[in-house]
Amino acid sequence: MAIPKKKQSAAADTDNSVRLQKFIADQGICSRRKAEELILQLEVTVNGNIAEIGQKIIPGKDVVAVKGRHIVPTENATITLMMNKPRGYVCSNDDPFNEKTVFDLLPKQFRKERLFCVGRLDKDSQGMLILTNDGDLAHKITHPSSQIVKRYLVTLNRPYTPELIQAMLAGVETEDGLLKADKIIPSKAGFKKDYQMEIHISHGKKREIRRMVEACDFFVHRLSRTQIGALKMRNIPIGGITKLSRKEIDLLLS
Repeated sequence: MAIPKKKQSAAADTDNSVRLQKFIADQGICSRRKAEELILQLEVTVNGNIAEIGQKIIPGKDVVAVKGRHIVPTENATITLMMNKPRGYVCSNDDPFNEKTVFDLLPKQFRKERLFCVGRLDKDSQGMLILTNDGDLAHKITHPSSQIVKRYLVTLNRPYTPELIQAMLAGVETEDGLLKADKIIPSKAGFKKDYQMEIHISHGKKREIRRMVEACDFFVHRLSRTQIGALKMRNIPIGGITKLSRKEIDLLLS
């Protein structure tokens, strides 16, 4: 299949132009980071031509398509939800290999909204999950430059050792680079407290904690995210959802 020749959009540098990846995220298609991946994978076109990272467009004038689907600009109000994600559900809008996604848990009033997950939890993990149609918010929370700390309560298959903690704080080398915890707090109370620890991470690579632990010959028995930024998850039953206030959204970015 021939790739269309590059052609500049109508945007130039006009006041109402926006970067393409921001436009896609603002329309609730996916996060800005995922939009960048789609552009790099040649899945996005502008006016019928293959798009480029950083390209600017004029919403409503330039014709944007993602995977062949025309994106019509909308001015939807932003919605941000917090879910206590159960184990067994995947953080995907459409996963042909899994029957259950977190979007199946949404109340009826939110099911027609074009929401996406902000910082995924894998199928076997549970806890605090943010869903939104606010592309800017998602970008701020997930981009490494923001340095927003996520906290996880981790239960191991056997008692942790000082060597494990030291290794994770120093950084564990894996096939795709160095994995590193920002802070580790060993549990001081609770059932099998020497199996549990709180791990803080300000970045977010795929299955990072699990892969870091496994590289040290342990494995994660249970993993739950408890906090993002200064916002803690409280009083939400497993599978439950609450809409966040502006004040709570600001705490996410703290």
